[in-house]
Parts: sequence; structure tokens; C-alpha cells
Amino acid sequence: MDWAAYAMNILFAIIILVAGFFIAGWVGRVIRNLGGRHPQLDVTLFSFLGSLARWAVIAVTVIVVLGQFGVETTSLIALVGAAGLAIGLALQGTLSNLAAGVMLLVFRPFKVGDFVTSGGHSGTVNEVSLFTTRLISPDNILTIVPNGDVWSSTVTNFSAFDTRRLDLTFGVSYGSDLKAAEQALGDVIDGEERIRNEPAEPFVAVTNPGDISVDFTIRV
Repeated sequence: MDWAAYAMNILFAIIILVAGFFIAGWVGRVIRNLGGRHPQLDVTLFSFLGSLARWAVIAVTVIVVLGQFGVETTSLIALVGAAGLAIGLALQGTLSNLAAGVMLLVFRPFKVGDFVTSGGHSGTVNEVSLFTTRLISPDNILTIVPNGDVWSSTVTNFSAFDTRRLDLTFGVSYGSDLKAAEQALGDVIDGEERIRNEPAEPFVAVTNPGDISVDFTIRV
């Protein structure tokens, strides 16, 4: 055995390992910091991508080191690929949620604090992670929805715009003074600073003479 050549291989392997781990850490930090420097980008997504890139560089480094010692890396790569395929098939539901989480973090149909309806659930968005979206309902109940269900269904975002129209219905008895009731509703509207006259002025009118009440509809 050529001990000098073997020692050189070990030395080169150590150098490759050190360089590979250094590059892996550097690449991971660069990607994670990229998300932190730009407020419009999601930090969670870039943290995940940074970790993914780091482990990818480490995997390549290990394969190169094994090749330095004469290990047949082609078979190893094929084995890793087959194992990855098997794991992917076994975790296809989880991976679909992961893919949906990445899409939600990239396209951002909603953000934390928005009130949304999606996947048959409604609530204020508490957290958007890579696998699930956490919603808090108006009665303070936490619902954890898989991202796959959110991404594959229609999303209604009630907080997407600064203003939206509010429709309300009030019933008064048939013996009531309808003019006085309309005036009272108008006074409430006039006293509410959050109501705007644009793009349409407030609307108050009798819209439905019901069986037991006369219904006023308000649109503001």
C-alpha cells in the first residue's frame, strides 16, 4: 500500500470536508439573510430554503469525499435517489402540504392578521408555516388547516382591502314610525367616523315587509 498516497487522500478529504461544511454554512446564511433583508419576503420560507441548500451542499461534499477514496459514487447516488423516491411516495400527503406551504409563502394570498375563509374554515390568520395554516375563529377557537386544503380551495380574504361594504338588516314592528326608524338609523351612520361616502354613499331603505316585521337594509 502506498501510504504516502493514502495520507494525501486523507488530507484532501479533510480539506474537502472543511471547505464543504464552510460553503454549506455560508450558502445557508446568505439565503436566510436574503429573506430578512426584504420585508416583502417571508422569513420562514427562506429559513427552510437555507437549510435545504445547506444539506444539499453537505450531501455533495460527502459524495465527493467518498469518491476520493475510490468508492463507486454512481451506485450510491442511485441508491439515494431510490430511497428519496420511496420516502417521497410514503410522505406524499405531507410533501403536498409542504409544496402548498411554499406556494402560500411565495404568492401570499393572505398574511398574518387577515380574516379569511378557506378549506371550509373561517378565522383570523394566526400563523402560516410550511405545513399548516392556523386560524382563530371569532369565538376564539384555534383551527389548524393543512396547507394542501388551503391551496386547493377558494380563498376569500376579507382583509385584502382597506374598505369593504357592510350589509345589515334591522326589523321594526308594523306599528313603528318608519320615518323615525329611518332617521334613527341615519343618525347612527352619521355618528360613525369609519363609514365613508366613497365609492358610494350610505344606503338606508325598507326592503322587505316581512311576516312579523318591516325590515330596513343598511349598506355602508
